[in-house]
Amino acid sequence: MALSVDSSWHRWQWRVRDGISHCPSETTPLLSPEKGRQSYNLTHQRVVFPNNNIFHQDWEEVSRRYPGNRTCTTKYTLFTFLPRNLFEQFHRWANLYFLFLVILNWLPSMEVFHREITMLPLAIVLFVIMIKDGMEDFKRHRFDKAINCSHIRIYERKEQTYVQKHWKDVRVGDFIQMRCNEIVPADILLLFSSDPSGICHLETASLDGETNLKQRHVVKGFSQQEVQFEPELFHNTIVCEKPNNHLNKFKGYMEHPDKTRTGFGCESLLLRGCTIRNTEVAVGIVIYAGHETKAMLNNSGPRYKRSKIERRINTDIFFCIGILILMCLVGAVGHSIWNGTFEEHPPFDVPEANGSFLPRALGGFYMFLTMIILLQVLIPISLYVSIELVKLGQVFFLNNDLDLYDEETDLSIQCRALNITEDLGQIQYIFSDKTGTLTENKMVFRRCTIMGSEYSHQENAKRLETPKELDSDGEEWTQYQCLSFPARWAQDPATMRGQKGAPPLRRSQSARVPIQGHYRQRSMGNRESSQPPVAFSSSIEKDVTPDKNLLIKVRDASLWLETLSDSRPAKPSLSTTSSIADFFLALTICNSVMVSTTTEPRQRVTIKPSSKALGTSLEKIQQLFQKLKLSSLSQSFSSTAPSDTDLGESLGANVATTDLDERDDASVCSGGDSTDDGFYRSSTWDQCDTLESGSGTSLEEVLEAPAPGLASPEFCYEAESPDEAALVHAAHAYSFTLVSRTPEQVTVRLPQGTCLTFSLLCTLGFDSVRKRMSVVVRHPLTGEIIVYTKGADSVIMDLLEDPACVPDIDVEKKLRKIRARTQKHLDLYARDGLRTLCIAKKVISEEDFRRWASFRREAEASLDNRDELLMETAQHLENQLTLLGATGIEDRLQEGVPDTIAALREAGIQLWVLTGDKQETAVNIAHSCRLLDQTDTVYSINTENQETCESILNCALEELKQFHELQKPDRKLFGFCLPSKTPPITSEAVVPEAGLVIDGKTLNAIFQGKLEKKFLELTQYCRSVLCCRSTPLQKSMIVKLVRDKLRVMTLSIGDGANDVSMIQAADIGIGISGQEGMQAVMSSDFAIARFKHLKKLLLVHGHWCYSRLARMVVYYLYKNVCYVNLLFWYQFFCGFSGSTMIDYWQMIFFNLFFTSLPPLVFGVLDKDISAETLLALPELYKSGQNSECYNLSTFWISMVDAFYQSLICFFIPYLTYKGSDIDVFTFGTPINTISLTTILLHQAMEMKTWTIFHGLVLLSSFLMYFLVSLLYNATCVICNSPTNPYWVMEGQLSDPTFYLVCFLTPVVALLPRCFFLSLQGTCGKSLISKAQKIDKLPTDKRNLEIQSWRSRPRPVPTPEVARPTHHSVSSITEQDFSASTPKSSNPPKRKNTEEWMIHEQRCGKGCMRDDSCSGDSSAKLSSGEHLLGPHRTMAYSREQTDMSRHSKRGSHRRSQSSLTI
Repeated sequence: MALSVDSSWHRWQWRVRDGISHCPSETTPLLSPEKGRQSYNLTHQRVVFPNNNIFHQDWEEVSRRYPGNRTCTTKYTLFTFLPRNLFEQFHRWANLYFLFLVILNWLPSMEVFHREITMLPLAIVLFVIMIKDGMEDFKRHRFDKAINCSHIRIYERKEQTYVQKHWKDVRVGDFIQMRCNEIVPADILLLFSSDPSGICHLETASLDGETNLKQRHVVKGFSQQEVQFEPELFHNTIVCEKPNNHLNKFKGYMEHPDKTRTGFGCESLLLRGCTIRNTEVAVGIVIYAGHETKAMLNNSGPRYKRSKIERRINTDIFFCIGILILMCLVGAVGHSIWNGTFEEHPPFDVPEANGSFLPRALGGFYMFLTMIILLQVLIPISLYVSIELVKLGQVFFLNNDLDLYDEETDLSIQCRALNITEDLGQIQYIFSDKTGTLTENKMVFRRCTIMGSEYSHQENAKRLETPKELDSDGEEWTQYQCLSFPARWAQDPATMRGQKGAPPLRRSQSARVPIQGHYRQRSMGNRESSQPPVAFSSSIEKDVTPDKNLLIKVRDASLWLETLSDSRPAKPSLSTTSSIADFFLALTICNSVMVSTTTEPRQRVTIKPSSKALGTSLEKIQQLFQKLKLSSLSQSFSSTAPSDTDLGESLGANVATTDLDERDDASVCSGGDSTDDGFYRSSTWDQCDTLESGSGTSLEEVLEAPAPGLASPEFCYEAESPDEAALVHAAHAYSFTLVSRTPEQVTVRLPQGTCLTFSLLCTLGFDSVRKRMSVVVRHPLTGEIIVYTKGADSVIMDLLEDPACVPDIDVEKKLRKIRARTQKHLDLYARDGLRTLCIAKKVISEEDFRRWASFRREAEASLDNRDELLMETAQHLENQLTLLGATGIEDRLQEGVPDTIAALREAGIQLWVLTGDKQETAVNIAHSCRLLDQTDTVYSINTENQETCESILNCALEELKQFHELQKPDRKLFGFCLPSKTPPITSEAVVPEAGLVIDGKTLNAIFQGKLEKKFLELTQYCRSVLCCRSTPLQKSMIVKLVRDKLRVMTLSIGDGANDVSMIQAADIGIGISGQEGMQAVMSSDFAIARFKHLKKLLLVHGHWCYSRLARMVVYYLYKNVCYVNLLFWYQFFCGFSGSTMIDYWQMIFFNLFFTSLPPLVFGVLDKDISAETLLALPELYKSGQNSECYNLSTFWISMVDAFYQSLICFFIPYLTYKGSDIDVFTFGTPINTISLTTILLHQAMEMKTWTIFHGLVLLSSFLMYFLVSLLYNATCVICNSPTNPYWVMEGQLSDPTFYLVCFLTPVVALLPRCFFLSLQGTCGKSLISKAQKIDKLPTDKRNLEIQSWRSRPRPVPTPEVARPTHHSVSSITEQDFSASTPKSSNPPKRKNTEEWMIHEQRCGKGCMRDDSCSGDSSAKLSSGEHLLGPHRTMAYSREQTDMSRHSKRGSHRRSQSSLTI
């Protein structure tokens, strides 16, 4: 098959003609070939000169422009701490307000309190926050110091050797030598590795949390070094891009002394913070240092988010300011009026120095400012500090909830954002990823199709249905496993599953990033299911049971494979045998999986190539298998697979080959540079019978030949994604075993034990744009260059060779048949919820590959448009493919996901799923997890045309609107119910709720066509929305669209790097620490281990956090207004002079000490409803969504109550002491005592939970008031002259009137509040009040009441009456597929589910003519009729398809209705 010529080929020719006269990286000039010194543009690129004797002068000149490696994450220094911290604190406008009051009080004409006293509250608040910030910054300083003083070996030019220095001494251009398990100090370009293949293994857990190792390659041209790297011999200059925060993007080139260049990319860059693994020595040159490294540029720190309650507080504070200004105006006007009543100036009106008096207007203005100082407590300065302390307490209880701890992964919840805990109780929309969030992200190979033939793997399905029974080590499974896996070593079950007895790893135990408590460590308990040391290697993922039918065909394919030779190359064929061989070779080769062993999981395995001729061994192996085919064990060739022992020599010479080199003679390997580390062994046949071979040597003798490899451990496969690991494990199950991988070659062991070593010519890695991966290899037997490609079916199917171009008609028909059957199987897999991948191949000629490789090297060496050029080269190679088959991989549903989704939906939360998976797969998973109900009408929109998309949205919207209008029997006008014009529909005609499924192309049409409003309007009628094939950018755009346009509280939850933008766009972002790394966790506000934890996090902790904080804020505002009004009422009796009847210190102590602790305890510990009731009745969560605890009405009700209570607390003592001769403080002391008692009792009435701690706090606050007052009044003799509070409290305590007033006044003040709460509890119909009554019942009665509550009829239609009865439907039964689907992914039984499929190809021209779908369809609709009702017209043609799929547990039928526009 020749390399095709497309448009990219001509573009390459055009580039060559127009300027690039030389080829590839080794001969292309870097810059214009001017003589003398090169000039570089340092503003657009980075130039790095090496720090050696030759370039030392250039290095000194350029490196000073780049920052050093010293990092500083602190905000302050010793000199800037005080001014900068104060500057940041005064960004909060409340602190500025109080600073303004302090300055006012320092003016002599407006002094109300002592100047020092006015400063005290503000100083205390600023000091407390300053201490907190200082302690946090000091911790960062100590961490920075430890990092900067870490040791590393740096090349010293003068000494010409590596010297141990600190990280902070590293500069750009320095040569760094690193050893195994050391951390990379800066971004370093890899120039040398002790690995013979030039590979350095890297662990990036500190960046993304992924524990699987990454490979980094030495820059081209430096990988063949056999001795240590010599920095003085490095004469090259490095030119690369400017520092940026893209972790996976890097490009540059190296200029050689002869002005040629070599390109490099991110595959050669070691990032700061990563750890060197499995590499003894690595040497590189520093490219970026310090704060210019990619890790530091990505470390933006925690994001500050303002909660909804905080925004509400700011609004209410403005209302309080309005109340304050109004009270000050009353005081100013009253002061002017009162002064006007004197005919002469009163003696207390002191004139100015010149004898003149202030004008009345100016005096009123001064009194206005004085009143602001007097009534300043109306704005609660301590509220912000109290909120911070309450949130710390709430986070403490969140972190210590055992229900949010996952024992399997040893992870607990992590709260990364401390200021938005209350928002957890107000969520209205949840946007969730699918893979790894709703599912486990444990990819299990389930089914495959090869050349149009489907292999269901029913035995494997049975194994997956009973994973626990499998782990119980049953004898039948062990026997079957030994029978089916010839290449596995004969180990005990404990070694086969989990390797529990394996020794410790050769690496430090940094399995996860230790960030703020969300860490992973080995549990010390006796837990059976310990996490495997290698990612994606659990027993359920590794142990694949082969399909018996396919197993026999694989045997024939492996025998055919060994008949190939250079003299007889494989001709392009569509035979099943050759395709099966290529299929499993592609599964084994087309990946980036690393091979290690179970005893040393990080030890790379390679195979030494054989140097002997292979013909004899192959012939004898083939003869042996031909005879074994006739044996009684032919049902499973795996039971008769030979070992690595040279079978030819064993059968012919009767000599036991114990030497490793002799055993390797049987391996079919091409020449290469890989070395034998001694870790590759294979087992002898697990044989029970004795067979005689033709040469007279018994098979028993062969089996008894010494094989030291029997004790060798099993291979471990470390993959970057679980999909790759699943496919390699599947190939291993069929004895196509990946044995070794180096940058130059990959070795595969065939079922017979023979090894094939493919030369790895090029690897095109997977990316989200191409959605595929390819490897180019040279076949060791035929010498052909083959391209193996795997990728998404939507991409691969478009890249296949056109059957019409095939000259042979029979071949053309066969190709079309294979493609059609494969597509049919892909659709079946998708309906079963499986992830699909297509496998294809292509054979290219030597000349075509040589030309393509030169273009590829040129693109790699390019600095400008490098990504675009690499993409073009990939597209040029990956076309005209031959389809081999497809795989179906199951991503198992997480435990508890259906129940969690059902509870969240019952709580009134809308759940959207945003995924990049196929539409059919996402819909099936949605049914499995109850996101879509059995009776839901599913609208599926797939179009790229904007006009078509608008028409479809209009039609679907009109359909749903008509139904919902008929569903409402009554209409409301200004709050009054009016009878509906249309009669209510009967119960038999009730249609189920709608669901919307949309793909990424349609989303592009919506965003580009300005159809967001219609799209959101349509989603309002849908109970759930699925966005399939969506990109990370589209995910974030959807979240922002819903958040901003609908003005709702949003939550995003995901587990992968592709979910980061979505998580950051939502009001609350939650990361799941799954198998896709920790990038989502590090970008989130909260981190959990399982999706099911979301249920308690929102329904219980979210409700509690919101309820506690909301009621505490309302109480704080009430408390301050009530207390300040006492001073305001006193102004009417002191001539609005701004004086007070309460001592200044008593007023300060009142807010700081006497009434500060009870609200804190209330905000942290109060529980209005128990956790059990909240989980049993998710509807209670709606109170937080509706902001019932804290809204505009509750604020003004508390304000009115505060005014009333202040009136009672002031005027009852006033009337009591009216006419007496008591002094001002004797009058103010009972008022202060009464107000304190009233406020504390008000707090007690608001508390829903009573413990000893609550009672002690309230009692201690009350007693502290009397104790402090007695001590203060007994010692303060002349502290507030001339009116001193000396002995005032002591005198009041001896007066019976004082006790009577302090007892009666709070009762009268709290009577309305008590009556209101009693009436609310008795006659209130709110869900919270009803739940509180249920909560107080005994356990048995409470359970009965909860069951009665949940058994009430729901407004949602039930499945029994949900389906319309008057439909003209024709049923077409399709072929029944026999499938065995595990319980976790198999959807529940669906009875006649209606899916309205709206596709672009079904939309005719009539649909586009009118946006409102008012053409022929709507013209037939009369008044009162609707498309889903009983009087349905034939406006739309419908067809219903019943698909019956049978499984072990039974069968279910699913009817689909399609809407054709």
